[in-house]
Amino acid sequence: MAGQINPTPGFDLQPSANQVPTATNYITNFNFLNQYLPDTYEKEFERYGNRTISSFLRMVGAEMPSNSDLIKWSEQGRLHTKYENMTTADVATSDTATFTVPAAQIGTSPLATAGLAIRVGQTVMLTGTGGSNKAIVTAVPAPASNTFEVAYYEAGGQTFAAGSDITVFIYGSEFKKGTEGMKGSLEADSSIFENKPIILKDKYAVSGSDMAQIGWVEVSTENGGSGYLWYLKSEHETRLRFDDYLETAMIEAVPMANTNNAAVADGSEGIFYVVGNRGNVWGGGFPTALTDWDAIVARLDKQGAIEENVLFVDRDFGFGIDDMLAAQNSYGSPGGTSYGLFDNDKDMALNLGFTGFRRGYDFYKSDWKYLNDPTMRGGLTVGGVSGLLVPAGSTSVYDQVMGKNAKRPFLHVRYRASETEDRRYKTWITGSAGGAQTSDLDAMEVNFLSERAVCTLGANNFFLFQD
Repeated sequence: MAGQINPTPGFDLQPSANQVPTATNYITNFNFLNQYLPDTYEKEFERYGNRTISSFLRMVGAEMPSNSDLIKWSEQGRLHTKYENMTTADVATSDTATFTVPAAQIGTSPLATAGLAIRVGQTVMLTGTGGSNKAIVTAVPAPASNTFEVAYYEAGGQTFAAGSDITVFIYGSEFKKGTEGMKGSLEADSSIFENKPIILKDKYAVSGSDMAQIGWVEVSTENGGSGYLWYLKSEHETRLRFDDYLETAMIEAVPMANTNNAAVADGSEGIFYVVGNRGNVWGGGFPTALTDWDAIVARLDKQGAIEENVLFVDRDFGFGIDDMLAAQNSYGSPGGTSYGLFDNDKDMALNLGFTGFRRGYDFYKSDWKYLNDPTMRGGLTVGGVSGLLVPAGSTSVYDQVMGKNAKRPFLHVRYRASETEDRRYKTWITGSAGGAQTSDLDAMEVNFLSERAVCTLGANNFFLFQD
């Protein structure tokens, strides 16, 4: 009989962070007139373990300064030319033919300002319904034309019918003896992308009187802070929360597309937004069969064909990959557990997971806590993401600010900085308590600020797995 996890008792989603200390934060209602005092544990129990979710960008990216409100870079275009969905009025067996290229493809060609990136003398391969041909280009009627004429090599002429959906690509050129050279030249095709940094802020405040109150429970946080002062824990947790937001903002940020709200914020292009618009998207969950991964590999073949890739996945996706790989084991009986530690000794732990696999390319698997955390993306039923495929290594781009080619990780963060102002991670104390002497406010205010943007280079090499 299949079991299930009961909905109660469940996990607590009520935040412990409040602007003031309350009874839900700390035990304060002891009655010392009672002859029986409680037997207390001195140290606070860390029931949720490590609660921070940041680490993704530290693993796959880098940080570097920028001194502008706008970050621009150019990415290489395709080296070779190919057009699809062309048409011709010439019928099968014709010795010559004229083809029309869709106008939408002309604007994205390497020779966009002069029309087609096809020139007289080039040799092409044409495919359509019913057959394919090799031909030589004999005419391009006008510089801004979207048509070209060819002469077929084959004795039987055109093999496909008029009105077919035709594809063409250039594979070379041929010229007669004593003729002039190639007419015209092609300009490099590059795409210009940009992103703008956003300013993130946070603050923690505690009054001077409350700072003088010593607690009786020793508190600690994930960054190593500990002590018997309750406000110390809250300040550390504010810092940890801000650290997480520095990463999640780079993942989730979107540009302000609502013109009615343009005065409120500018927005930025986060990783999910960029990959969802310029990258590859797997909809409806995640791939669970080799045929699914074959489709992914086929798509990556059409992109940058990066040899090594890292999969950052939630728990269900990770188990799905493990189960798929385990099913490929032909040495065990159906339903057996011969994969992992193959000796299967009773005193040994059985490894039922995999760290990666190779299927055309190398794929390494890593659990992404952000997708599992119930206070963040974990458990979303609408708009959920089950994983992200990130190419490993770096790529060469033309940096518009530096004015030269530079090697950059596919994912990296640019923060605002100059010789006099570094806004990567600023923190300062104001008020008149806790050592601060900046105002007459009877409190200590710890301020946090960062100004940054994420650059997703070569988004066409990424894969976003959406639920």
